[in-house]
Amino acid sequence: MSKADEPRVNSEITAASIRLVDQNGAMVGVVSVNEGIRLADQAGLDLVEISPGASPPVCKILDYGKYRYEAQKRAH
Repeated sequence: MSKADEPRVNSEITAASIRLVDQNGAMVGVVSVNEGIRLADQAGLDLVEISPGASPPVCKILDYGKYRYEAQKRAH
């Protein structure tokens, strides 16, 4: 997977506001990126942009290392 194919994480997310899904899959709603990063940090996880084409972009709080590992397994 090239860097261009990888989702943006935490401070790489450039949108002003995002639609946030928490680590349990519950919809939090539209919040600022800073608020999303703060909530992810509180949970000890990462804020990952999973649908950059949506308006506003959809981001989810999850363990990015585990997410990448599972994506690589699916690709092989």
